[in-house]
Amino acid sequence: MHYVYLLQCADGTLYCGWTTDLQKRVKAHNGENGAKYTHSRRPVTLVYSEEYTDKQKALSREWHLKRLSRQEKLRLIEEYKANEK
Repeated sequence: MHYVYLLQCADGTLYCGWTTDLQKRVKAHNGENGAKYTHSRRPVTLVYSEEYTDKQKALSREWHLKRLSRQEKLRLIEEYKANEK
């Protein structure tokens, strides 16, 4: 499986990424093997994810998510949290 995700950093910023192992990647972001951006903004919390069977679709969705405004991302996260319950 392929995952697109949003993390909320300790400073309140959002980070978007792609991975094949979501839990391992979140641990990496909170450890020494995360992205340069998240390294100085730890701890990070997973706030949104989508699952894809196709890598290209996941990468395309990541590209689109990165182009959303902060407000659009926050709305997406709120909808995601509401649907989790």
